[in-house]
Amino acid sequence: MLVDLSGKTALVTGSTQGIGAAIAVGLARAGAEVAVNGRSRDSVDAAVDRLKGECDGAGFLAAPGDISSDEGARQVFEAVPRADILVNNLGIFGAEPALGIADDEWRRYFEVNVLTAVRMIRHYLPGMKDRSWGRVLNIASDSALVTPAEMIHYGMSKTALLAVSRGFAKEAAGSGVTVNSVIAGPTHTGGVEDFVYELVDRSLPWDEAQRKFMTEHRPQSLIQRLIEPEEIANMVVYLSSPLASATTGGAVRVDGGYVDSIVP
Repeated sequence: MLVDLSGKTALVTGSTQGIGAAIAVGLARAGAEVAVNGRSRDSVDAAVDRLKGECDGAGFLAAPGDISSDEGARQVFEAVPRADILVNNLGIFGAEPALGIADDEWRRYFEVNVLTAVRMIRHYLPGMKDRSWGRVLNIASDSALVTPAEMIHYGMSKTALLAVSRGFAKEAAGSGVTVNSVIAGPTHTGGVEDFVYELVDRSLPWDEAQRKFMTEHRPQSLIQRLIEPEEIANMVVYLSSPLASATTGGAVRVDGGYVDSIVP
């Protein structure tokens, strides 16, 4: 299938590295002009230069701003007043004993992983509806369905994001705008490598550490490996395209599959 996003502007939050950067590259290679977002101007400018090099000078623009704050969100809105495709990728994660998660940490996970997406959708969805075309993608997680014991605050936030996606899909009903979640499984990024080594022996070589992590902490995975960021990006690019016009209100899985007995 040929995905052509020429003439479309996309904003990918948290896109200076990892899954967000892979999504930005995928959308740019399909022809979209892609706004790269991160908290600092320096990190965003460096990412834009790097991504242009990966994509033979494809269209990227800088949209720095900490969207977990009102001021940072305003900076992004000024840099990108209109978006045809919004990918809410920004998120935080980490392991912590369930009974040791303080109230402030619960609030922080909800603020960053849920309310930033709500804030972005609230700003860009009206314009999409006026133009009778748009795509909103919220990057969720398999932790929304199978809450890990070591990070229930993260699982809570991703479950909430599924509800946000479904609700805004209803708000956009009949408008030509689709709103979907992408349920990503454990994905191979630098941050996830650090997370894996919090849970398994740091002396293990990476390939062995990954296998041990998947066997002991993510046994529900059918592929029994970490997913590569580009595999998440491929699904996002498809869902961002006109080819996915009949898919909305969904939670589309790129999670490595589940052992049936573990899925709720």
